[in-house]
Amino acid sequence: MEKKAEETAAKGTPIVVKGEAALIPQFITTKDMFHEFLDTEWQSSRVCKNREAAEESNEAPVQEPETKKVKLDPEGNDKGGNPDGKHLRGQYKFRPHKKPTTYDERRLCLSVIQDNRECPFGDKCHFYHDVAAYLATKPADIGESCHIYNMYGKCTYGLTCRFAKAHTTTDFKTTENADMVKANEGRTAVKNSLSKELQNRLRKHSVEFRKSVEYLKTLPNNKEKKEHQGNGVAPRASTTESTDAETQAMSEKASAVKTVGMLTDEDVIKLRPCEKKQVDFRDKLYLAPLTTCGNLPFRRVCKRFGADITCGEMAMCTNLLQGQQSEWALLKRHESEDLFGVQVEGCFPDTMTRCAELINNNTDVDFVDINSGCPIDLVYKKGGGCGLMTRTRKFEQIIRGMHHVLDVPLTVKIRTGVQEKSNIAHKLIPEMKNWGVSMITLHGRSREQRYTKLADWHYITTCSQLASPIPLFGNGDILSHEDAMKAKETGVSGIMIARGALVKPWIFTEIKESRHWDISSSERLDVLRDFTNFGLEHWGSDTRGVEKTRTFLLEWLSFMCRYIPVGLLERVPQKINERPPYYMGRNYLETLMASQNVGDWIRISEMLLGPVPPNFNFLPKHKANSYK
Repeated sequence: MEKKAEETAAKGTPIVVKGEAALIPQFITTKDMFHEFLDTEWQSSRVCKNREAAEESNEAPVQEPETKKVKLDPEGNDKGGNPDGKHLRGQYKFRPHKKPTTYDERRLCLSVIQDNRECPFGDKCHFYHDVAAYLATKPADIGESCHIYNMYGKCTYGLTCRFAKAHTTTDFKTTENADMVKANEGRTAVKNSLSKELQNRLRKHSVEFRKSVEYLKTLPNNKEKKEHQGNGVAPRASTTESTDAETQAMSEKASAVKTVGMLTDEDVIKLRPCEKKQVDFRDKLYLAPLTTCGNLPFRRVCKRFGADITCGEMAMCTNLLQGQQSEWALLKRHESEDLFGVQVEGCFPDTMTRCAELINNNTDVDFVDINSGCPIDLVYKKGGGCGLMTRTRKFEQIIRGMHHVLDVPLTVKIRTGVQEKSNIAHKLIPEMKNWGVSMITLHGRSREQRYTKLADWHYITTCSQLASPIPLFGNGDILSHEDAMKAKETGVSGIMIARGALVKPWIFTEIKESRHWDISSSERLDVLRDFTNFGLEHWGSDTRGVEKTRTFLLEWLSFMCRYIPVGLLERVPQKINERPPYYMGRNYLETLMASQNVGDWIRISEMLLGPVPPNFNFLPKHKANSYK
């Protein structure tokens, strides 16, 4: 491929390579020339910065260390197990990895951060109480302006903030902007947080599920209960649910308690399906619930570019019922998300129905989505995700149960099927219309197919006709407004965008304005800067929050590097199955953003979040997967 690129650069004639995007010949280069240019420019910029710093401090310039060499064992194998001494892409599973939670382990005690109040743990506290001792071990500040302080007039992280200079006095006191604090008083930018009271009730199994119990009583007894009854043994209670008798007793006990307040119609009369909250899904752009990358800061970026519908990352229903804080964080909603839903995954009617009732009573969402399209083995082998499509009876019970307990619409995301040449979605869709589904999203690939072939939009067209009058959204291979227009011609009610939003989140603007946006590298860097600011708001501005923001930023950059600027393309638009060849951008930053080397992604993160800490190692989670 490098030889072809050299011939192209020499002759000035484009050579079409299968799977590669067609670029203007003058920008195409070789792999060696590409990385040599990036390394040379980066080293020169670092040397210039060192010289400027040395001139100001009258010290000798700091020399760059030599490149670290790969150590081989005596038998000639590296730690990855490759006899050639080279790491196979996506197979270096023995790399040292440091989680963001391990940074800044010796933290400043919360009692010191919060106005120097008395520590409730006393001498048993493992954190710093001496501010001077803590500051001696704290990493250097990243910048002189704190985004959280500028937005809210107060930074809750105080001295632990990596931008503490912006709101700290010489005597180590945290300052506040009284006017901004008063203006933001009572404002809740993020909703759906898990309260300690609810978490304790979930862990003690004291949460009541009246509607769920009412529905589950109508289902035939499960196999486990029948076997226990046949043997004369009482069924064992699940860890996530109590038996029907216990739940009924709890409900009767609760009903005996006197309540205060006026009686409403909802207390007496059950809402009919037509009286439930209605959502108009038609003709909207739907940002797909993306695992890992579809976090709240990324959704905020996409909302700015015109996404109409957003959805949280896939959450496991059993983890939600157990009150896991990390799982509940996936349900958080920002105030800018005006049409927001949550996606849950499960494989049994009892847990999914209870989870739906829990979400309905304790969160603010506009719809709940069932993930019946997840292809990963961890989910599929236990019967969830795509596995639900082959378990029709359980699938029906789950949908009917969740529809029974929800006051908001219930949606479902499915694939064409499990096997590549055996589509079953067209058989399920007419049935789901009778089960209580308000909207269906169809990804035009099977589980086995993954991302090896293009999405089947002809099949999506057939399914959209079968789904009528229920809206059906199509999903797959949308990377330009031309792709979106062709998708709308199939008759779908709307479009869901997944990888296209990761490659270029401004795709929503392109579709709504029907144009190609030749976005500059500086504008793209501003988009990344917005993401980091949103990340500092969401995950924190201390060392732990900064490195967590960096990790998710690098995950996103592993997709964003696939974008090819419009001005460099010989044929517009770029297709999602076309990978960029090695090319030189119109400036250094544009070339740096085109790199698929993780070291260059880290360089971009250093522009926004400062230098990486020692022993920082990063490898995208999807690096070993076939679709990358």
